[in-house]
Amino acid sequence: MTPIPPRQLFIQGLTRSGKLFRPSDWAERLAGAMSCFRPEGTVSGPGARIGYSPYCVPNTINGVKCVIVSEALRDVEPMAWDFVMNFARDNDLQTTEACLLPDPPLQ
Repeated sequence: MTPIPPRQLFIQGLTRSGKLFRPSDWAERLAGAMSCFRPEGTVSGPGARIGYSPYCVPNTINGVKCVIVSEALRDVEPMAWDFVMNFARDNDLQTTEACLLPDPPLQ
């Protein structure tokens, strides 16, 4: 039996009333705050690369900033998951459960 991949939650930079969320770099800030939560075996410390956690990644979809949050973050650090979910709720941001499809291969 194949393991079921963790679900993804898209936090969109739009409030429930449809207003664009500000500041414009909110997605990068939120994902940056979650950058220390990484899978087991990931290099950390002085030799580690600077980058986002695979559990919480900023993106732009259809011209709207968003953060794609993997449900696996809940297993790694429940308080980090709660922080991200509370951020979305407290700022009245639209959330959608979805799956980011990989880019098609180049021909």
